[in-house]
Amino acid sequence: MGKKLTDRITWVGKVDWTLRKFHGDEYSTHKASSYNSYLVRDEKTALIDTVWLPYDKEFVTRLKEEIDLNEIDYIIANHAEVDHSGALAELMREIPDKPIYCTANGAKILKGHYHEDWNFVTVKTGDTLSLGETSLVFVEAPMLHWPDSMFVYMTGENVLFSNDAFGQHFATELLYNDLVDQAELYHEALKYYANILTPFSPLVTKKIQEVLALNLPVSMICPSHGVIWRDDPTQIVKQYLIWADGYQENQITLVFDSMWESTRKMAEAIARGIQNVDPTVTLKLHNAATQDKNDIITDIFKSKAVLVGSSTINNGLLYSIGGLLEMMKGLKFRNKKAAAFGSYGWSGEAVKQISERLAGAGFALVDDGIRIQWVPDTAAEEKCVRYGESFAKALME
Repeated sequence: MGKKLTDRITWVGKVDWTLRKFHGDEYSTHKASSYNSYLVRDEKTALIDTVWLPYDKEFVTRLKEEIDLNEIDYIIANHAEVDHSGALAELMREIPDKPIYCTANGAKILKGHYHEDWNFVTVKTGDTLSLGETSLVFVEAPMLHWPDSMFVYMTGENVLFSNDAFGQHFATELLYNDLVDQAELYHEALKYYANILTPFSPLVTKKIQEVLALNLPVSMICPSHGVIWRDDPTQIVKQYLIWADGYQENQITLVFDSMWESTRKMAEAIARGIQNVDPTVTLKLHNAATQDKNDIITDIFKSKAVLVGSSTINNGLLYSIGGLLEMMKGLKFRNKKAAAFGSYGWSGEAVKQISERLAGAGFALVDDGIRIQWVPDTAAEEKCVRYGESFAKALME
């Protein structure tokens, strides 16, 4: 089961090759995922995190093949979410008195999840736990991305166990960042940041600067999902600082839903107009009703501007667009411009409603948007092209 990372650290996690949805149906995992658990041996032995609940018995069985469970002195719970703590109850049935080191919020949440009064030892930033020649240093990281989250730094080995930070939903048996396809790794790391950590970007910057100020040597970063960063491990830290700073590329994303293709035709005509003005810009068009919402969010994260379109139905907008706008509001995107568009038959409220929701989500509106009645004819399509041109010019001002 175990894979040695160093003489003292063994990976004892689970690669979940068939996972396709995460957080219920909130996150798509096209590349599956892993739940990384680490066994740290010195004069004392610590287990850092476990795995997701469906694999609890498998985890404990395999852990027994690696070590006599009674030889585990400490359990470290960096985060109480069930993809990290899911096997904890099964493990504690075997070794019920072992201390669980976590933040004060971690103890509250674990009690709320499992309704057990285990031997919790609460820690705060700067607290240490000696294992012998090495020590574990605890660093609270509240709201990255739960109130209980924390990092653990292992002295001597110079390893940062970063929990959800710097992770990816990316299944591989190769384990290390330098052994996998770099384009896939970058995409999954960016998607993970865009969909999970974006709302906490100011906290990301603050926490990273706090950790960097300690000037600790880092030989590896071991997150709770995906690959371990051993080749230039702080590259992902530097990338997080870039992503957290109102990130954008030279990209515009158009997202729409269309009842009878009229709004789709508008989207394509607007895109042509944008390209007339700026042929170097990357354009992405997504149908919110048929395409993966997390992939759409990732493209919005990368974009300097977004156009959102919907047909009008029942004096409102289509539900796929409504759901996406709710996600966009929750993710608190910064440094992005936007506008609305859509087709309608007799009332046409959708464009105004989208504009209001975009503004409420923190996007800077370029204009009042554009709406076209019924099916766009040649003149209407040309109007959309001209609108795309004016939108692109406005971004250059």
